[in-house]
Amino acid sequence: QVQLVESGGGLVQAGGSLRLSCAASGRTFSGYFMGWFRQAPGKEREFVAAITTSGINTYYGDSVKGRFTISRDNAKAACYLQMNSLKPEDTAVYYCAADRVYNGYGYTSTNEYALWGQGTQVTVSS
Repeated sequence: QVQLVESGGGLVQAGGSLRLSCAASGRTFSGYFMGWFRQAPGKEREFVAAITTSGINTYYGDSVKGRFTISRDNAKAACYLQMNSLKPEDTAVYYCAADRVYNGYGYTSTNEYALWGQGTQVTVSS
């Protein structure tokens, strides 16, 4: 069973950048598709980005397209989220998620992912 640990969150000014990392334990990381979600206070958890096992296919939420980039390094068992041109509305707890089996909910759905990290706080000041 893969376990996920996020890091890289923090406080940044609007227009700045952050790179989040998701470190996965276990030797089967390459068999998991990965996703990033975020949750702001009082709001539902929102899809940010997803990447398939090979890294060839990526998907993004409308609010982050063109600003965020998801990537993975299977040799390092890690997934990354490069966030550029950050806005105050990007402030949230960011979660890394993973699963091995595609159940048809879609990569944008929280229901598609069985494994979750503990989250890392990202705060963007105006």
